Amino acid sequence: MKNYTITVNGNVYDVTVEENTGGAVSAASAPTAKPQAAPVSAASQGNTGSGNAAGKGSVDITAGAAGKVVDVVASAGAAVKAGDPVVVMEMMKMETPVVAPVDGVIVSIEVSKGQSVEAGAVMATMNE
Repeated sequence: MKNYTITVNGNVYDVTVEENTGGAVSAASAPTAKPQAAPVSAASQGNTGSGNAAGKGSVDITAGAAGKVVDVVASAGAAVKAGDPVVVMEMMKMETPVVAPVDGVIVSIEVSKGQSVEAGAVMATMNE
């Protein structure tokens, strides 16, 4: 099984696809409409906050595709609602907000403005 994050019209969906050695591809589960953070680089820059012992929250906010960080909207300690933008990325020449997947508090911001990030990399962490 492989997990993918797909963005369609600004909505982010998690999709699980079963690997089939017979050549046919079948979806293991349908996309969910729950907003997800887009995955980004795991480079730990400016890691602050009071989450667990490592200074990271229990929920990762990740970049959905490779791109460049255009703006960091939220900061450590900020209370956010599900769907609130945390980071804005430029992906495929479009600015795309990376949103909080659940209500909670931002514990750490792992990226900085201008930084290039890879798909699936952790951009920020938060606690519910």
